[in-house]
Amino acid sequence: MRLNRSPKLAVRSRRPARPARRGRRLRWALPILALAALGGAGGWAATGGWAERQAAALEAAFYAGTAAAGLAVDDVLVEGRTRTPAADVLAALGVARGTPILEFDPADARDRLLELPWVGTARVERRLPDLIFVDLRERHPLALWQLNGRLQVIDTEGEPIPGAAPARFAELPLLVGEGAPERAQSLLGLLQRAPDLAEKVVAAVRVGERRWNVVLEGDIEVRLPEVGAAEAWDQLARLVREEALLERDVVTIDLRLPDRLILRGDNAAEPAWRRAVGGEET
Repeated sequence: MRLNRSPKLAVRSRRPARPARRGRRLRWALPILALAALGGAGGWAATGGWAERQAAALEAAFYAGTAAAGLAVDDVLVEGRTRTPAADVLAALGVARGTPILEFDPADARDRLLELPWVGTARVERRLPDLIFVDLRERHPLALWQLNGRLQVIDTEGEPIPGAAPARFAELPLLVGEGAPERAQSLLGLLQRAPDLAEKVVAAVRVGERRWNVVLEGDIEVRLPEVGAAEAWDQLARLVREEALLERDVVTIDLRLPDRLILRGDNAAEPAWRRAVGGEET
């Protein structure tokens, strides 16, 4: 993302060539400006409040001089921006075309960028004479999380992404219950041990912050154990593949006991996993 040459900051794809004379102008302008700043210091240092005002005026004059000499913001280049609106990035940077680039504070701008919902990390640099470079690493949406009827989008760190509309991420896996975000990465990694079976997963309910109930297409509930969940999932994948287990009249597959598999048929008006969303199960 780059600024264009319209009065307002916007996006453009290419940066025009600059006249070669700018470099020659900077070579003599900067030493003169620096000497002026140093030479004026002795005159106002000991004069109290007046000195502070003069110092501020001198500083402003110095920055204005550097901008006139060519050290002024003319371009902003942003890499890594996908979901963050360009206008939000520019607002966080707080610059306009012509702003003295030496007056721009990259650290403050970085702190403001990190307050944007989708920004995970940010690096901001001044590249003289007139370019501000921003490298963003945006947060990656991992799953939807439902708790007490509220649905949120969480990232790979298990943190909710403020302002992210769940309806836009309906393809993400649904996790339900207290403690689900913190264990989301490990659960999704476990499910991908059997990709074909993972494609049938509709939701996963965190039970007692200890273990998972995984819901498959057709409202089939798979109760995984607290210990040995990966081995239990592998066992289920093998049974589905070799014995067509999911084609049977079954609503619950209980894998919590290491030496047996317990199947329950369709004898409940409402799937157990839906009841678990509002209550507690062991």
